[in-house]
Amino acid sequence: MTAVATAPAAGGPVRATGPAFTLLASLQVTLIFTLAAVAVPLPEIGRHFGTPREELILLSAAYGLTFAGLLLFGGRLADRYGGRRTLLAGLLLLAAASAAAPLAPGYAALLGARFGQGAGAALVAPAALAVVRALFPEPAAFRRAMASWGGLSVLGAAAGQLLSGAVSALLSWRWALAAPLAVTVLALPLVPRLLPADGPRQRTGRLDVAGALLSTTGIVSVSYGLVLTDARPWGSAPVLVPLGTGAVLLAALLVVERRTADPLLPPGFLRDGRRALGLAATALTAAGTSTVFVLFSLHLQEERGWSALRTSAAFAPFAVALLVSGRVSGRLVERLGPATVTAGGLATGAGGLGLLALTGLDDGLSYGHGVLPGLVLLPLGAAAAFAGAAVLATERVPAARSGLAGGVHNTAMEAGPTVLFALLLATGGDRASLAAAAALFALAAPLPRLTRR
Repeated sequence: MTAVATAPAAGGPVRATGPAFTLLASLQVTLIFTLAAVAVPLPEIGRHFGTPREELILLSAAYGLTFAGLLLFGGRLADRYGGRRTLLAGLLLLAAASAAAPLAPGYAALLGARFGQGAGAALVAPAALAVVRALFPEPAAFRRAMASWGGLSVLGAAAGQLLSGAVSALLSWRWALAAPLAVTVLALPLVPRLLPADGPRQRTGRLDVAGALLSTTGIVSVSYGLVLTDARPWGSAPVLVPLGTGAVLLAALLVVERRTADPLLPPGFLRDGRRALGLAATALTAAGTSTVFVLFSLHLQEERGWSALRTSAAFAPFAVALLVSGRVSGRLVERLGPATVTAGGLATGAGGLGLLALTGLDDGLSYGHGVLPGLVLLPLGAAAAFAGAAVLATERVPAARSGLAGGVHNTAMEAGPTVLFALLLATGGDRASLAAAAALFALAAPLPRLTRR
């Protein structure tokens, strides 16, 4: 990931791509770290503000709601106005919201800051991938870059689990929320120095504002309804109303997009079989790892009585296995092809989830015998699946649509955990949820092999 190479910049001189890619990768990790930053300290935040469970659920989901809802629009802005310009705008918004979050005097202020962080992230994520495409215009180089890029999100989630609990225990949960501010402040002056300037853009036609509004409100509404299933029955009005509203809005989006000259999401964009499988594998892998983070954070604290600091430390082997697999997976993608690596990663992940379902929740077994084996095997597979799926989802996309590709890819990364996690929990019990996730991984594993290398 840090190997230095040079590539012609779109609209600028030749630049070293190693430091530029490292900067972009750090930002991507930070975006997902920010998503996970409140996961472990959430009970402490609730006690501090006297917040009921339902409001805590909304707080935990606020960042992800605006992040997922605005990603498609953010991707089109990057294609229209340039990756570096959009990245800078997103970083400024993220920095402002990240400054407000740790200083929040009450629940409402913190909730608003988390919404603002998600909006900034929705600009940064697709813009960063658009800049990656400009840094690596050659197909082989872009494939290698995306194989490394694929595992960054789950690395950010693991870092969020590890560091947020540790920082909250040793200092305060407010310091955990301040981490994105430190990264953005450091990144802002580096962007014009390291990243290529945006080349001339063809801004023909109008920006699809109607599509943006429908997609954002539709995705946010459906996601919010699914989030509430943690505290409300599926048949209750608080769940059904946002789910129904979101479904209507997304159906309207399909109608509007067919009549728009330059739609937010071109209808043919998802017809490529490799791209569709890559996005599906990304969503499934993100959902599987997210399920494990949530279930075992709660299990270790609520059932085994572990502290937040000890719970965070329990995920250290996960992060180590992820880093090891991530370094190997990039080479495997180059040697075996992204489809084979994705298939192998899903199969390995299925084994890890199966082990966690069988032994991970057994209080009669120690952490080393019950939880640890699955917590190591799962990230070995997840890193490989993410690496291969990222290449499948993005490598055939025209350069002019690279921001859109980034938006769609990150939408799969964000929407997967929201949608599939709610469905997995509906299977009845933590063990059943893990077993269902393992079955989905196993069923999906052969599908990438149906695509060409």
